[in-house]
Amino acid sequence: MDSRKFLFPSLLCSLFLLVFPGAYNAHLLKTCEFEAIYKLGDSISDTGNLIQEDPASVFGRLPYGQNFYSNATGRCSNGLLMIDFIAKSAGIPLLNAYLNASSSKTHGVNFAVAGSTALPVEFLAENRVIAPVTNTSLSIQLFWMATHFNSTCHNSKDCIEKHKKSLFMVGEIGGNDYNYALFQGKTIDELKSMVPNVVNAIKDAVKRVVGFGANRVVVPGNFPIGCMPIYLTGFHTNDSNTYDELHCLKGLNNFSMYHNELLQQAIKELQEEHRTVTIVYGDYYNAYKWVLQKAALLGECLNAVNSERYY
Repeated sequence: MDSRKFLFPSLLCSLFLLVFPGAYNAHLLKTCEFEAIYKLGDSISDTGNLIQEDPASVFGRLPYGQNFYSNATGRCSNGLLMIDFIAKSAGIPLLNAYLNASSSKTHGVNFAVAGSTALPVEFLAENRVIAPVTNTSLSIQLFWMATHFNSTCHNSKDCIEKHKKSLFMVGEIGGNDYNYALFQGKTIDELKSMVPNVVNAIKDAVKRVVGFGANRVVVPGNFPIGCMPIYLTGFHTNDSNTYDELHCLKGLNNFSMYHNELLQQAIKELQEEHRTVTIVYGDYYNAYKWVLQKAALLGECLNAVNSERYY
């Protein structure tokens, strides 16, 4: 019987734990018996790689980290990140950044870099999209991962054995490719032309981690970006038909769904190619929408710009 059917509920519940941690028991992910987590991604997950690349980054100073033992660790948050909640739920220590050479890597490694893109920055530049934060794209994170495993595994067989109880997360990644393109003047149609390349980069990354010995992989999709304050502010319009019932920008959310549809198709293809590996989709889109739908229950987070209020 397909083992994915058994693992999927636990992983899915852990993904929901990311955004509404009170909804599930903290020990939930412990049933999967993970001993390590390996993370690829961007600012959603970075626990200190960018500030190693750029010590002057604002993410290395308060108020970032003010609720994380009053310590700015490079997390793009005042406190914990989603990957931190996953680690806590799995019962393992919080992941350290790969570039933090003095930190422990025995329970996994975080390769994510804030501002990172799925596509190489050179490829984006050829298409007139500039990545202003970091040159460390997904391919470089994979190079770091390969370097790490070359130093910790005797051979490929040893890596497979060591990763039997590891969770690999490929993303969320690709959001910045679209963020940069949109805010540099690209149209939705131009963004759609980028999606196959972004999805292929993610698909290739999954193949790489499977090659490293991964047998349990989560591939998160994109958020409903039309609900995010930065887009609601940057693309504000007085045309009420542009918004949905949650006051999200319909066009941008439709784009996110397009990306997610192609990504899920790629995951299905990967599942067929790697039948002994559990590869599941992380539905960040609907998890985020759930939070908005339960806003009255969960409490507001106010973003006030030009007298607009977004929660």
